[in-house]
Amino acid sequence: MSHWSDNAIFYHIYPLGCCGAPFANEHGKATEVRLAGLKEWIPYLKDLGVNALFLGPLFASDTHGYDTIDYYFVDRRLGANETLADLVRTYHDHGFKIIVDGVFNHTSRHFWAFRDIVRNGQTSPYVGWYAKIDFSGRSPSGDPFSYDCWEGHYNLPRLNLENGDVVRHLFGAVKKWITEFGIDGLRLDAAYHLNHAFLRQLKTYCRSLNPDFWLMGEVIHGDYTIWANPGMLDSTTNYETYKGLYSSHNDRNFFEISYSLNRQYGNSGIYKNLMLYNFADNHDVERISSRLADVNHLTTLYALLFTIPGIPSIYYGSETGIEGVKNHDDSGLRPRLSAEKINGLARDNPLHEWIKTLIAARKSHPALQTGSYRQLYVSHLQFIFSRSRADEEIVVILNADSAESRVRCMCHGRYIELTGPHRTFFFDHPQSELTLAPYSAMLLKRV
Repeated sequence: MSHWSDNAIFYHIYPLGCCGAPFANEHGKATEVRLAGLKEWIPYLKDLGVNALFLGPLFASDTHGYDTIDYYFVDRRLGANETLADLVRTYHDHGFKIIVDGVFNHTSRHFWAFRDIVRNGQTSPYVGWYAKIDFSGRSPSGDPFSYDCWEGHYNLPRLNLENGDVVRHLFGAVKKWITEFGIDGLRLDAAYHLNHAFLRQLKTYCRSLNPDFWLMGEVIHGDYTIWANPGMLDSTTNYETYKGLYSSHNDRNFFEISYSLNRQYGNSGIYKNLMLYNFADNHDVERISSRLADVNHLTTLYALLFTIPGIPSIYYGSETGIEGVKNHDDSGLRPRLSAEKINGLARDNPLHEWIKTLIAARKSHPALQTGSYRQLYVSHLQFIFSRSRADEEIVVILNADSAESRVRCMCHGRYIELTGPHRTFFFDHPQSELTLAPYSAMLLKRV
């Protein structure tokens, strides 16, 4: 049975950065309603063709949003709870789905339960809320106890997801997000650390509130089916493909990405029944325009992103070619960007227009959404594959070379071009050759 996520094209916004919020939250100060400004993006996003919005951390935190201090309230730097509810309603009215970040692995040290432990020590009723609290030692933060944290960051103590009170507290927040804010799904931060029993409970609970609710987890390494399976998550981030997208171009080696795609989605592909979350960049990694050695490769890279199996996602502004690198922190990856600014960047921008064309092709052709994957030809700088359903076949042809190239198209029959001048081709046998322009991509539909 089809699910809305099968046809989703995501746009990922990091609200604290995009809306220009100060880095540190001055708790106790008045609410500043910045989040409502994202309503001004709707005409731009509709014109681009995306239909789903992923909003990064929204709930009360100390700094970057992944250091939660209260799951039940929107961060005062972004607005109030009603600000978020109104934003979701407005996007829903325009046909968008909305998912938000669920940061359940850890909290800030200023989360109220952890502060109670700091104040009251072993008598605190919340000692069991955190993982590996041990009063026989001290923490690097000077506490008279040690505790587990997220990957060595002691400002992010890990929650104990085997504690029933913790689970009930988190599920109460999720219920609020679904019933009061109306969200359609969650991206689970650091899902690779989350207790599997917790994930199973969460899946059951969310589906009891909304049968179409979607759960996607941040997973960087390993077998994605450990987390994405019928009893747990619906999808995970596809970091394997993310890496292959840029490194196959930088290394002038399409064999890398073709091997990965065949392993994942070919006839015996290990993820052929999963819709993984594909991306070229996000709030944690360098912008793809900064990552590529040759920015002309953006043409073929985005052609891959929107035609391979899985769910494509754009990180805000990257569709216009903006750059961003990691320095001492991630601020360069998470810039302030208004609706007026993005419209200006997109105007007469060839990359923006190319991505808009690719999105339109994907939305118009079911084979590009859920069709099977078959590799047809691969060399260092040329790559051909097909996406097929019973009623449709589309062939994707890529040339990442700076020079014109002739390739055997591996097509047989009559095809119409879905992008560019919409030419018609007839190939009398699969060894017929096709001339490809430098840095180009073609989508051909069999007719």
